[in-house]
Amino acid sequence: MPRPIGYIVAGLFVAGLTLQTTSALAGEYVVEPTTMTEMKAVFGQVKSRIVVPGRARIGGTVQEVLAREGDEVQEGQVVATIVDEKLALRLNAANASIEALNSQLQNARVQLERAQQLRSTGAGSQATLDQARTQFEVISNQVAAAVADRAVIEQSEKEGSVLAPATGRVLTVPVTLGSVIMAGEEVVRIAPGPYYLRLSLPERHAGQIVQGAQVSVGARGITQPGDGNADAQQGRIVHVYPEISDGRIIADVQIEGVGDYFVNERTLVSIPVGKRTVLAVPVEAVRTLNGVDYVRVTTAGGEIDVAVIPGEKFRHEGKDRVEILSGLQAGDRAMLP
Repeated sequence: MPRPIGYIVAGLFVAGLTLQTTSALAGEYVVEPTTMTEMKAVFGQVKSRIVVPGRARIGGTVQEVLAREGDEVQEGQVVATIVDEKLALRLNAANASIEALNSQLQNARVQLERAQQLRSTGAGSQATLDQARTQFEVISNQVAAAVADRAVIEQSEKEGSVLAPATGRVLTVPVTLGSVIMAGEEVVRIAPGPYYLRLSLPERHAGQIVQGAQVSVGARGITQPGDGNADAQQGRIVHVYPEISDGRIIADVQIEGVGDYFVNERTLVSIPVGKRTVLAVPVEAVRTLNGVDYVRVTTAGGEIDVAVIPGEKFRHEGKDRVEILSGLQAGDRAMLP
C-alpha cells in the first residue's frame, strides 16, 4: 500500500535535518585528562606605591585652599596658602632698622672722608683716621646683617605657599579655611603612583603563591573574572611579602590601567592556588536542551548524545575548556561544531 504524501514529506524533512546536523558537527575532540589550574577569587585593593604629604613650611592661619580631594596636581603647584601676620610686622621692623643703619652708615662715611682729608694735610692724627675707618666698617657690616635678616623674613613669607611635592592625585586635604596650623603639619596627601593591587590571602595558600604568577582581574564594581566577562584583564604577581601577619599573606599585583581606579577601591582577582587533573572538552562541544547538558560522542554504533554534568570553565593552551564532572571518560570522541 503506497504511503501518504504527508509521511513522505515528513520523512524527507527528518532526513534533511539529520544530514544538516551531522554536517555541522564536523570536528572531533578526544577526551583526555587535562591539568587545570585552580583559581581562587579574592579581593584586591588599589594602592599607590608612594603617598607623599604636602606639609606647611611655616606656622600660621590657612588663608586659601586651592586643591580638593581627587584633583590632579603638578609638582610645584600651589595647593594652599598660609599667612603669619607676625611676619609683616617683623618685615616692617627690619625695614626701619635698615633705614636707621643706612643713616648711620652715611654719617660714618662723611666722618671717614673728613678724617682722610685732615690726615692728608697733616692736621689730623692717624688714630682719628683709624677710628673713623673702623666705625664705617662696623656699620657697613651691621647693614649687611640687617639686609640678610630681612631676606629671611621675606623667604618665610614666600614659604607660606604650600607646594605639591609630586605630580599625582590629591587623596585628602585635612585642613579648612581659617584653621591654625604649625610648621610641618600635613596640608594635603598626594598619591603620585605607580598604582598596584594589594592582595591579602589566607595562610593556607602560602605554598601556592609565587612571584611571577599570572592572575585574572575583573572589571570595576566587584565583578567576578571569567564567566564570559570581556572586561577581565590579565595581571602578574610582582611581589610576595615574606612576613605573615594575622594569618594573612600579602602580595602585590601589577596591572595596566589601574591608575583610573579610586585608591583603596576593591576589585575581585582570581589567583592560582593549585592544580588538578580533570576531564574537559571545548566549551562549544556542550549543548543544552531543555535544561540538560549534552555532548555528542562518536561510538562504534554511530553518534549518540550523552548527558553530562559540566563543571568549572578554564583556559588551556589558549582555548576555553569546560570540566566534565560526569558522563564522559578518557578516550571518548566528542563531536565539535
